[in-house]
Amino acid sequence: MTDRTPQLRDALTRLPSYAAGKPPVGATDLTPYKLSSNENPFGPLPGVMEAIVDAAGGMNRYPDPMSDRLAEALAERHGVTRDHVALGTGSVGILQQLVQITAGPGDEVLYAWRSFEAYPIMTIIAGATPVQVPLGPGHRHDLSAMADAITENTRLIMVCTPNNPTGSVVHQSELDEFLDRVPSNILVVIDEAYVEFDRDPLSVRGLDTYRNRPNVAVLRTFSKAYGLAGMRVGFCIAHTRVANALRQTQVPFGVSSLAQAAAIASINAENELMQRVDHLVAERHRVEAALAQEGWDLPPSQANFIWLPLGERIGEFVDICEQVNLSVRRYADDGVRVTIGETEANDRLLTLTRSFVPDARH
Repeated sequence: MTDRTPQLRDALTRLPSYAAGKPPVGATDLTPYKLSSNENPFGPLPGVMEAIVDAAGGMNRYPDPMSDRLAEALAERHGVTRDHVALGTGSVGILQQLVQITAGPGDEVLYAWRSFEAYPIMTIIAGATPVQVPLGPGHRHDLSAMADAITENTRLIMVCTPNNPTGSVVHQSELDEFLDRVPSNILVVIDEAYVEFDRDPLSVRGLDTYRNRPNVAVLRTFSKAYGLAGMRVGFCIAHTRVANALRQTQVPFGVSSLAQAAAIASINAENELMQRVDHLVAERHRVEAALAQEGWDLPPSQANFIWLPLGERIGEFVDICEQVNLSVRRYADDGVRVTIGETEANDRLLTLTRSFVPDARH
């Protein structure tokens, strides 16, 4: 009998699943803390709730399809022209567009691995081929190996710094050497979702790099430092041809009026934003120092999370976190990512790590 169900693309069978962070299962009466999604533990910045409430009165109307007010605010904030700014439904939405405008069947998208999980998903959806280059020593991008992996089919290269999930960064000198080897017809995207938390003076300066190289674009988000994960607002700063293509492929009315209002209000609360970011960076330093004192040898992080390469003990560590109402993010057998959260959550994590068996420490 002929199969009468709708015929779907074979590519769907090759899609890796995106395993979003989950809340704790509530195994005890301890206050639950979700440290699995790199969410900001602080609420909306001052003025954001008021802006959302005000915008909500017009929710019967479609939002500005080009998000002009927000794009203009971002252009002014980052010292670029309006035509170099494209908005999308979170950085993931723009990532999908970046793949769509550059790669299709027979083309390759190159990135380090392990890195952001959405890279292979969006590549396969577009019908292109993902090319994954293993991270080098220190869980950092091996840019030399990535340059060696470029072929005549390479159309897009993603450089995630600070890297999700390892927290490592690419240094500007390394990136410059790498870009000198990249053909000018290949788009290189610097994914800076966590850039606000980076304190390494040698790190990539994404916007400066974009200004000097026509084939470089910068991807950022309001989800992490700005604490608007539920609003879904991301943006890309790119040269005119790329930015225009992103606007051509964007989901119509994808960024809601409420999201635009929240993002503009967040930009206007820069001082409060940096106070919160500085607090989370200080907490990251405190957690890393305590773990080092306990004997953990971990890659330094410049994001709002830490990376625990636990080897065969990953499952055990995740289980004991759940037992004390902490949820963390497991990445197969590669490691565990733990978000820097509320002070109480970080303290509970450190109590747990002190009791974790010594031979699991790396």
